[in-house]
Amino acid sequence: MDEALALSTTIERVYDAALAPELWPDALAKIATFVEGYSAAIFSKTPTLTDSTIHHHDGRIDEAFRHSYFTQYIKLDPANTLQYFAELEKPVSVSSLVPPEEMMESRFFQEWAAPQGLVDFVTVALEKSRNSSALLGVFRHASQGVADEKIMHRMALIAPHVRRAVFIGRALEQKAAQAAALADTLDSIGSALILIDRDGRILHANAAAYLAMEERDLCHALSGKLSFRQRAANDALRCLLTTPASGQAPRDLRLTLTHDDGETYLAHVLPLSFRTNRNGTHGAAAVICLQRAALELDAAPRVIAKSYGLTPTELRVLLAIVEIGGVPETAESLGIGEGTVKTHLRRIFAKTGATRQADLVRLVATHASPLSAEAPYREPQHLAAAQ
Repeated sequence: MDEALALSTTIERVYDAALAPELWPDALAKIATFVEGYSAAIFSKTPTLTDSTIHHHDGRIDEAFRHSYFTQYIKLDPANTLQYFAELEKPVSVSSLVPPEEMMESRFFQEWAAPQGLVDFVTVALEKSRNSSALLGVFRHASQGVADEKIMHRMALIAPHVRRAVFIGRALEQKAAQAAALADTLDSIGSALILIDRDGRILHANAAAYLAMEERDLCHALSGKLSFRQRAANDALRCLLTTPASGQAPRDLRLTLTHDDGETYLAHVLPLSFRTNRNGTHGAAAVICLQRAALELDAAPRVIAKSYGLTPTELRVLLAIVEIGGVPETAESLGIGEGTVKTHLRRIFAKTGATRQADLVRLVATHASPLSAEAPYREPQHLAAAQ
């Protein structure tokens, strides 16, 4: 099976799972096969790692190991920092960012990954906020080796579709398939959602969408058809709906719209497989999600790493030192030896010009978002006590 056909088949399973969550195990198994991995899952992590959880998985990882990861080994995972600060839809692999010798030396690898024969983990961020990150992850087995460029390329191809499917699935979760329940669900979403057929006719719109069309600042209904105010957006949508797929994977479209008040909005057009009904009419061909463009997350860690030339490992040690404290505690948290932490810490001091841990805390604080007067900066207790 060539890549285009394999991708198209995988995408079809993903969107099926968006509408029927019980199909996610099959869809994730299909994803693992497409990217030539061992097992796939969709999970979320929080900065404190206390509310992290797995949402869907293909069942390949034994339940006992899944449980032990979230209850015991998650804080030892060297990939935590890398995953949390990864860019949306950009795949990253543990093997490319964490030195092999450091990985094999860690408790996480020796006690959790190695017993399962796992040698690499490729993740891609699906959704990010200041409180959590949702990710798609694919494990690599020893028989497959670490991820290469082909694997990363395929992860990048499938990631946008998984991200959209998760969004659709969240909108429809815990709701019945009846039309009234579907309408209630869509109306409860703050973003405007519009379903259209291949002729652009509006089949359904939630309350937020009707409000947007009534205001006519971004779009409106014209003879029952969706029409954007900007001609270029209409031309792009019409081209998407009328161009035959020719066996290729469904193409998604992202349109940038400008509101009268100067705000920028994004219209995500998600193609759907449509069928001709018995009465000769067509079903939904696309769902459009209209929402205000989101601001990027605080990029302080990336700025620090770039400014001082820190490696990914040195950045992990720096953040752990600032958050946790001394060398022994940092070594235990990261699952590496104290000697390794000291070596990285010496390099961090040399690159940043800092001479003590308190200097590192201040360095991170100066790159963070400004704090309000009601919440002044305070040193962590483990440093304040040492002064």
